[in-house]
Amino acid sequence: MVRIGVISDTHGTFDEPLRLFLKDVDEIWHAGDIGSRELASEIAAFKPLRAVYGNIDGGATRMAFGEELCFKCEDVTVVMTHIGGYPRHYAPKALRRIQAVRPKLFIAGHSHILKVIYDPIYDLLHINPGAAGCYGFHDVRTAIRFTIDGDKISDMDIGHWERKKLINENR
Repeated sequence: MVRIGVISDTHGTFDEPLRLFLKDVDEIWHAGDIGSRELASEIAAFKPLRAVYGNIDGGATRMAFGEELCFKCEDVTVVMTHIGGYPRHYAPKALRRIQAVRPKLFIAGHSHILKVIYDPIYDLLHINPGAAGCYGFHDVRTAIRFTIDGDKISDMDIGHWERKKLINENR
Protein backbone atom coordinates (compact mmCIF):
# COMPACT_ATOMS: atom_id res chain seq x y z
CA MET A 1 0.00 0.00 0.00
CA VAL A 2 1.35 3.41 -1.04
CA ARG A 3 -0.04 6.81 -0.09
CA ILE A 4 0.42 9.31 -2.95
CA GLY A 5 0.24 13.10 -3.05
CA VAL A 6 -0.28 14.72 -6.45
CA ILE A 7 0.48 18.36 -7.16
CA SER A 8 0.95 20.50 -10.24
CA ASP A 9 1.61 24.08 -11.23
CA THR A 10 3.47 25.03 -8.07
CA HIS A 11 5.30 27.76 -10.00
CA GLY A 12 7.95 27.97 -7.27
CA THR A 13 5.71 27.45 -4.22
CA PHE A 14 6.05 24.62 -1.71
CA ASP A 15 4.84 26.16 1.53
CA GLU A 16 3.45 25.12 4.89
CA PRO A 17 -0.13 24.37 3.75
CA LEU A 18 1.21 21.96 1.11
CA ARG A 19 3.69 20.41 3.52
CA LEU A 20 0.95 19.80 6.09
CA PHE A 21 -1.37 18.26 3.50
CA LEU A 22 1.40 16.00 2.15
CA LYS A 23 3.13 15.10 5.43
CA ASP A 24 1.69 11.57 5.59
CA VAL A 25 2.16 10.54 1.95
CA ASP A 26 4.87 8.11 0.86
CA GLU A 27 5.55 9.80 -2.51
CA ILE A 28 4.80 13.10 -4.22
CA TRP A 29 4.00 13.13 -7.92
CA HIS A 30 4.35 16.52 -9.62
CA ALA A 31 2.58 17.04 -12.95
CA GLY A 32 4.73 19.92 -14.15
CA ASP A 33 5.30 23.66 -13.92
CA ILE A 34 7.49 23.08 -10.89
CA GLY A 35 9.11 26.49 -11.08
CA SER A 36 12.79 25.61 -10.62
CA ARG A 37 15.21 22.73 -10.17
CA GLU A 38 15.85 24.05 -6.64
CA LEU A 39 12.17 23.73 -5.73
CA ALA A 40 12.12 20.19 -7.10
CA SER A 41 15.10 19.39 -4.85
CA GLU A 42 13.28 20.90 -1.88
CA ILE A 43 10.21 18.74 -2.55
CA ALA A 44 12.40 15.65 -3.05
CA ALA A 45 14.10 16.31 0.29
CA PHE A 46 10.64 16.35 1.90
CA LYS A 47 9.31 13.14 0.24
CA PRO A 48 10.38 10.94 -2.68
CA LEU A 49 9.45 12.78 -5.87
CA ARG A 50 8.35 11.69 -9.33
CA ALA A 51 7.91 14.64 -11.66
CA VAL A 52 7.58 15.84 -15.23
CA TYR A 53 8.47 19.27 -16.48
CA GLY A 54 5.87 21.80 -17.59
CA ASN A 55 5.80 24.59 -20.13
CA ILE A 56 7.19 27.22 -17.69
CA ASP A 57 10.06 25.06 -16.51
CA GLY A 58 13.53 26.07 -17.65
CA GLY A 59 16.47 24.09 -18.96
CA ALA A 60 17.78 22.74 -15.65
CA THR A 61 14.36 21.37 -14.71
CA ARG A 62 13.85 19.94 -18.19
CA MET A 63 17.22 18.20 -17.98
CA ALA A 64 16.30 16.67 -14.62
CA PHE A 65 12.78 15.52 -15.56
CA GLY A 66 11.12 14.29 -18.71
CA GLU A 67 8.06 15.51 -20.53
CA GLU A 68 6.26 12.29 -19.58
CA LEU A 69 6.53 9.48 -17.07
CA CYS A 70 5.14 6.00 -17.48
CA PHE A 71 5.54 3.70 -14.47
CA LYS A 72 3.87 1.16 -12.21
CA CYS A 73 2.87 1.86 -8.62
CA GLU A 74 1.82 -1.37 -6.97
CA ASP A 75 -0.33 -2.93 -9.75
CA VAL A 76 -1.45 0.38 -11.27
CA THR A 77 0.10 1.60 -14.53
CA VAL A 78 0.46 5.38 -14.47
CA VAL A 79 1.07 7.90 -17.25
CA MET A 80 1.86 11.45 -16.15
CA THR A 81 2.49 14.52 -18.28
CA HIS A 82 1.92 18.24 -17.95
CA ILE A 83 -0.21 19.12 -20.97
CA GLY A 84 -2.46 16.10 -21.40
CA GLY A 85 -6.03 17.27 -21.57
CA TYR A 86 -8.85 15.21 -20.10
CA PRO A 87 -11.34 12.52 -21.22
CA ARG A 88 -12.73 13.19 -24.69
CA HIS A 89 -10.35 16.18 -24.93
CA TYR A 90 -6.90 14.60 -24.62
CA ALA A 91 -3.92 16.30 -26.22
CA PRO A 92 -2.93 14.26 -29.32
CA LYS A 93 0.42 13.12 -27.90
CA ALA A 94 -1.20 12.11 -24.59
CA LEU A 95 -3.94 10.20 -26.42
CA ARG A 96 -1.39 8.22 -28.42
CA ARG A 97 0.39 7.28 -25.17
CA ILE A 98 -2.90 6.31 -23.47
CA GLN A 99 -3.82 4.12 -26.44
CA ALA A 100 -0.37 2.48 -26.47
CA VAL A 101 0.09 1.94 -22.72
CA ARG A 102 -3.53 1.58 -21.51
CA PRO A 103 -2.82 3.04 -18.03
CA LYS A 104 -5.24 2.72 -15.15
CA LEU A 105 -4.30 6.24 -14.00
CA PHE A 106 -3.60 9.28 -16.20
CA ILE A 107 -2.31 12.44 -14.50
CA ALA A 108 -1.95 15.84 -16.14
CA GLY A 109 -1.64 19.43 -14.95
CA HIS A 110 -1.49 22.73 -16.86
CA SER A 111 -5.14 23.84 -16.70
CA HIS A 112 -5.03 25.01 -13.05
CA ILE A 113 -8.45 23.32 -12.76
CA LEU A 114 -8.92 20.37 -10.41
CA LYS A 115 -10.51 17.41 -12.19
CA VAL A 116 -11.02 13.79 -11.22
CA ILE A 117 -12.84 11.98 -14.02
CA TYR A 118 -13.35 8.31 -14.80
CA ASP A 119 -12.88 7.68 -18.52
CA PRO A 120 -15.00 4.67 -19.53
CA ILE A 121 -13.61 4.68 -23.08
CA TYR A 122 -10.06 3.93 -21.90
CA ASP A 123 -11.03 2.47 -18.50
CA LEU A 124 -8.79 4.86 -16.57
CA LEU A 125 -9.00 7.45 -13.86
CA HIS A 126 -7.92 10.92 -14.97
CA ILE A 127 -6.56 13.25 -12.30
CA ASN A 128 -5.61 16.88 -12.70
CA PRO A 129 -4.71 18.17 -9.22
CA GLY A 130 -5.30 21.81 -10.23
CA ALA A 131 -2.72 24.40 -9.21
CA ALA A 132 -0.86 24.23 -5.90
CA GLY A 133 1.04 27.46 -6.48
CA CYS A 134 0.29 31.14 -6.16
CA TYR A 135 0.64 32.19 -9.82
CA GLY A 136 -2.15 31.99 -12.39
CA PHE A 137 -5.83 32.76 -12.77
CA HIS A 138 -7.08 30.33 -10.11
CA ASP A 139 -8.56 31.59 -6.82
CA VAL A 140 -8.13 28.32 -4.94
CA ARG A 141 -4.92 26.31 -4.63
CA THR A 142 -5.48 22.55 -4.75
CA ALA A 143 -3.72 19.21 -4.31
CA ILE A 144 -4.84 15.58 -4.12
CA ARG A 145 -3.79 12.57 -2.08
CA PHE A 146 -4.94 8.96 -2.33
CA THR A 147 -3.93 5.38 -1.64
CA ILE A 148 -2.89 2.73 -4.13
CA ASP A 149 -3.20 -0.79 -2.78
CA GLY A 150 -2.56 -3.47 -5.37
CA ASP A 151 -4.73 -2.43 -8.31
CA LYS A 152 -7.12 -0.30 -6.20
CA ILE A 153 -7.12 3.49 -5.95
CA SER A 154 -8.96 4.70 -2.85
CA ASP A 155 -9.15 7.16 0.04
CA MET A 156 -8.96 10.25 -2.16
CA ASP A 157 -8.69 13.58 -0.35
CA ILE A 158 -8.61 17.05 -1.85
CA GLY A 159 -6.68 19.84 -0.20
CA HIS A 160 -7.69 23.39 -1.00
CA TRP A 161 -6.47 26.77 0.18
CA GLU A 162 -7.35 30.31 -0.75
CA ARG A 163 -4.76 31.73 -3.08
CA LYS A 164 -3.14 34.95 -1.99
CA LYS A 165 -3.03 37.43 -4.84
CA LEU A 166 0.47 38.61 -5.60
CA ILE A 167 1.45 42.11 -6.68
CA ASN A 168 3.43 40.95 -9.72
CA GLU A 169 1.98 37.87 -11.42
CA ASN A 170 4.25 37.57 -14.41
CA ARG A 171 5.20 33.93 -13.88
